[in-house]
Amino acid sequence: MKFSGSIDINHSLEKVTELFADPKYLKEYQEGFDRKELLKGDAGQSGAISKMYYKNGKHEMELTETIISNNLPSSFEALYHHKYMDNTMKCTFIEMDNGMIRYQTEVEYTRIDWVMPRLMAILFPSMYKKPAQRWMNNFKTFVENQKKEL
Repeated sequence: MKFSGSIDINHSLEKVTELFADPKYLKEYQEGFDRKELLKGDAGQSGAISKMYYKNGKHEMELTETIISNNLPSSFEALYHHKYMDNTMKCTFIEMDNGMIRYQTEVEYTRIDWVMPRLMAILFPSMYKKPAQRWMNNFKTFVENQKKEL
């Protein structure tokens, strides 16, 4: 399953990608994010491997992030591994003529090994798309609430 999304952000490319790249801000726009722990490599750089922890009520989720390429401020690509599924996410940041930054994502689920999530992906693909778009919307709000640099 593959899907994409985009949103325009009213801030500088430098600020958008600075906030995107810093894991201390993940809590600001990803519901349930708890923490990120570096396991291998240089934090935020291509080849780095980290554990990401999320909590939703009593449910906890652990992902392993492997950064495929970090070419910020233009793009960032990573592989996310969960015991039941894998997906890649590529984020691209484009300066537009009107001064806005277009934040685009492409997400591809390459493995879904559990019956219920696989069935949900087939019958209700929006269950995977909506959270990704919500996080983009949350990120836009978070970034735009930061003071504009003069």
